[in-house]
Amino acid sequence: MAQKPSIPKGTRDFGPVEMAKRNYIFNTIRSVYELYGFQQIETPAQETLATLMGKYGEEGDKLLFKILNSGDYLSKVSDEERSMVNGQWSMENSLRLASKICEKGLRYDLTVPFARYVVMHREELQLPFKRYQVQPVWRADRPQKGRYREFYQFDGDVVGSDSLINEVELMQIVDAVFSRFGVRVQIKINNRKILTGIAEVIGAADKIVDITVAIDKLDKIGIDNVNAELREDGLSDEQIQKLQPIIMLEGTNEEKLNTIAEVLKDSEIGLKGVEELRYILNMLNGSAEANSSTEDRSVASHSSLFTLHSSLNNELQLDLTLARGLSYYTGAIFEVKALDTPMGSISGGGRYDNLTGIFGMPGLSGVGISFGVDRIYDVLNALDLYPKDSLQTTQVLFINFGEKETTYCLPIINKVRAQGIRAEIYPDSTKMKKQMSYANAKQIPFVVLAGESEMQAGKVTLKNMETGEQVLVSPDELIAKLS
Repeated sequence: MAQKPSIPKGTRDFGPVEMAKRNYIFNTIRSVYELYGFQQIETPAQETLATLMGKYGEEGDKLLFKILNSGDYLSKVSDEERSMVNGQWSMENSLRLASKICEKGLRYDLTVPFARYVVMHREELQLPFKRYQVQPVWRADRPQKGRYREFYQFDGDVVGSDSLINEVELMQIVDAVFSRFGVRVQIKINNRKILTGIAEVIGAADKIVDITVAIDKLDKIGIDNVNAELREDGLSDEQIQKLQPIIMLEGTNEEKLNTIAEVLKDSEIGLKGVEELRYILNMLNGSAEANSSTEDRSVASHSSLFTLHSSLNNELQLDLTLARGLSYYTGAIFEVKALDTPMGSISGGGRYDNLTGIFGMPGLSGVGISFGVDRIYDVLNALDLYPKDSLQTTQVLFINFGEKETTYCLPIINKVRAQGIRAEIYPDSTKMKKQMSYANAKQIPFVVLAGESEMQAGKVTLKNMETGEQVLVSPDELIAKLS
């Protein structure tokens, strides 16, 4: 008995209906990126492990899918290393053996391959370079709801510019995309410099991850338990006391920034982070403070250019617990969550000052965002937000009554298609009921019938599959009605 076919865990098949929905997502994001001057590139699915390793932290390295060298990949392995397979199998031995038999890996994200691309193609690029990229990425993670081993990312990055206008525009892109989808979202923003400053001020530079993890639980476990957890993480009572204004941070974004600035008054890098966030938030709010001169302030306060779309009231919230795990972020960081359905982050990103430095080109600053296409797909499904016409199905099916009738219909079909109308003819001269069932199954709205009487009149019968209405029309009238 033949083995039942299957696909690897954490992957999915997408049929025509799913692909139509995905293409709606791709096309929506692509159109917004292009409005802001971004251009598309692609990079290979596999990169050298030298490119990938050490860029995502220790945990990220463990999630890389490594590819066995083709051919006799064990030929470079010593007898001692080969004996590991049957002998002691430690993590150190595993990594040592992997380095001999695997030189490539599947890309983990699109950002590191993009940094490699910029360095390799530097002479061809006009800086600042604005690129978007939509391709699958792979992570050897444990599959669960909303988390896949193979999934698409849709990234946009600007490299070669330190200007915070880039951050402002990326926030506008995020807001425009989700406004077009009809999804209400919360956009959370923070700055890595602020996190560094907090750790610096309380003298616990190595505890910043523990601090943010604990603070993130405030709503669930309360202030006393948060402080207890910080104590367990090794912070002194004095350090915990200094953190209280940060942990209990509330109020408007502006009020939060003022509190943070007071706490970080002795940290130069922390205050720099506050200044950067204040600029971004002021520009997005159309605030006068974003500009220096009176004339500029007047323009900013009346301009919609720097104002988030108000139709969906997408919320931009300063959140100090936002740390984002990837080690290459150095400035503003942001994350987006849907408000009306439970789901993890559906978009995120941030500023990285020296990502290309790891490939020998120091000092090239960049900032980017990534849209999680698969999670957005699940959100739109859960909220039933796909437009009715997102399934680009056939618009009209020509019924096949036989060879003579098909010969009559083919020139008409060609004329219909030349006008951009999606049309097909049923390939076999089979029972009418079967052909009509095919039209219903594919949700084709119109059917054309051409028998003896229609051919004599030089016309066809157009049937509306929803209403059942039938009308005799000429080929030109058919095109007019379908258009």
